[in-house]
Amino acid sequence: MLYIKEPVLKEMIGNVEPFSEECCGFLFGYESTEDRTLTDVITARNVAKGDRHRNFEISPKDYLNAEDYAVRNNILLLGIYHSHPNHPAVPSASDREAAQPYFSYVIISVISKKISAIRSWKLDDNLQFVEEKTIIT
Repeated sequence: MLYIKEPVLKEMIGNVEPFSEECCGFLFGYESTEDRTLTDVITARNVAKGDRHRNFEISPKDYLNAEDYAVRNNILLLGIYHSHPNHPAVPSASDREAAQPYFSYVIISVISKKISAIRSWKLDDNLQFVEEKTIIT
């Protein structure tokens, strides 16, 4: 189960709602055997070449900065969030190709600049996305 602290959710929404391009960032927190709790978020720049309305890419430098942030704050880098402007909160083929097995992937659907859905996904043992149950706390 993925627990998202309300301030983290508000920051993610504030980062993605007004934009027509895919927005993205890092998710931090802690985990137990079965559960993850998101306590921090950092926005990243979408450096995708080409159509940023349908794709996102995070620079290696931003990944290194995120890993450093996690170490300095004694928390875990647990995943990535990104938006799907005018598209459902379901992973795309390009999301699947770039996904890492450990991460949670929160996708925020934005329809007409309003949040439509927020869903989280993880790769299973067959490297296919399965939805994580998500609770806002």
